[in-house]
Amino acid sequence: MTRERVPNEVWVLVSAAFLIAIGFGMMAPVVPAFATTFGVGVTAASFVVSAFAIVRLAFAPVGGRLVARYSERPVLMSGLVINAAATAACGWATSYWQLIGFRSIAGIGSVMFTVSAVGLVLRLSPIGLRGRVSGLWSTSFLLGNMAGPLVGGVFAGASIRLPFLIYGGGTLLAGVLIWTLLTRSGSAADPSTLDLPEFTVRQALRRPAYRASLLSSFTVGWISFGVRYSLIPLYVVATLHESSTIAGIGLSIYAVGTASVLLVAGRIADLRGRKPVVLTGLTVLTAGSVALGLAPSTPWFFAASLLAGLGSGLVSPAQTATVADVIGTGVRGAPVLAFFQMAADFGAIVGPLVAGALADWWSYRAAFIACGVISLLALVLWSTAPETLAGGPRRPPAKGSDRSGKDDDQATPGSEVSGPAADTSSS
Repeated sequence: MTRERVPNEVWVLVSAAFLIAIGFGMMAPVVPAFATTFGVGVTAASFVVSAFAIVRLAFAPVGGRLVARYSERPVLMSGLVINAAATAACGWATSYWQLIGFRSIAGIGSVMFTVSAVGLVLRLSPIGLRGRVSGLWSTSFLLGNMAGPLVGGVFAGASIRLPFLIYGGGTLLAGVLIWTLLTRSGSAADPSTLDLPEFTVRQALRRPAYRASLLSSFTVGWISFGVRYSLIPLYVVATLHESSTIAGIGLSIYAVGTASVLLVAGRIADLRGRKPVVLTGLTVLTAGSVALGLAPSTPWFFAASLLAGLGSGLVSPAQTATVADVIGTGVRGAPVLAFFQMAADFGAIVGPLVAGALADWWSYRAAFIACGVISLLALVLWSTAPETLAGGPRRPPAKGSDRSGKDDDQATPGSEVSGPAADTSSS
C-alpha cells in the first residue's frame, strides 16, 4: 500500500491562504487607526472591526448555499475578487460610513472564500489525511496573521491607506495563483460534484459528533478569537499592572503555543482518532483559561497563555476533520461546513461581550472562569460523542475498498439517517 500524500492542489490552496492571512493580519492594527482619522471615537472605530465579523456571520449560510449550487471554485474566485476590490476601496474611502460599507462588502467576499476554500481543501484531501490537512490550513492562517501586523506596521508608517491597497493586490495575486494552478491540474473543477446529493445541516445536526464540533468551535471562537484579543490586554493593565507590551508578549506566546501543535495534532488525529485529541485539547484549554483568571504574576500569565494556546491548537484540526468525516464522501456538504464556521464567528462576537460584562459587573477572574466553564461544557459534550475516524485508530480502510467516506458516526443501514448521508457508505 502506497503512503498517502497531500495533493498538490491542497498545497496551492494552503499557500494562497497564507498570502491572504498576511493581508488580513495587516488590517488588524490599521483599520481602527484609519477609522479615527474621520473624527470618530474609539467605540465607532472598533465597530469597523465588528462590522466585518458580523457580516461574515450573517452571510455564511448564503455562502454555503452558493457553494452547493455553483461548486467551490467559482465561489472561491468570486469571493477573492470581492474581498480584494472592497479592501482596496477602503484605502480610497473619504468618510467613516464609506469605510464601514467597504469593510462590510469585504466581509461578504471573505466568507465566500473561507467556506468554499475549506470545502475544496477537505474534498481534495484523502480520508486518512484530513487531520493533517486541517492542521496545515490552520497553520497557514495563523502564521500569516502573526506576520501580517508587522508588515502592516511598516507600510502604515508610509501611509495609513497603503496597507489596504497592498492587501487588495495581494488577494488578487492569490486568486491568480489559485486559478492558474488549479486550472492546470483540472481536478478541482469537477462539474460532477453538482450532480451529487446534498447533505443538509438538519441531517448533520442528528450526529452527536457534529453537535459536539459546533460547541467546541464556538468555544475556540469565544476564547481564542474573541476574549483573547478583547480582554487580555485590558486584564494585564488593570489586574497585573503591567504595560501593553507585556500584554502583546502574552498574545504572541498564546499564538506560538497554538502554532506549535497544529500539525502534530492533525497527524495524531489521523492516527489515533479525532476524539482523544479534541478531549485533550479542551482539557488543556479549560485549564489555561481558568489559569489566566487566577494569574498572580506575569510569569504565571505567560505560562497560562501558553497553556491556553496549546489547547486551542490541539482542538482545531481534529474538530475540522470530524466535520469532514460526518459529511463523508459522495455528497455536497458546503452548508454544513458554513454552519460549523458560523459557530466560531458567533463565539468570537458573543464571547467578548459576555466576558466584558462579567469583568465590569464582577471581576476579570469571573470572566476567565466563564471561559473555562464554556470549554468544560464542550468537553462534556465531546465525551459522549462517538469517534469518526474511519476504521478506528491505526486501522486503515481495507485494500480495494472505496468506503472511506464511512465512519463510526455515520448512519448504518436501518438507522435514523437516510438520503445523501447513506450514499457516503455505498460503493
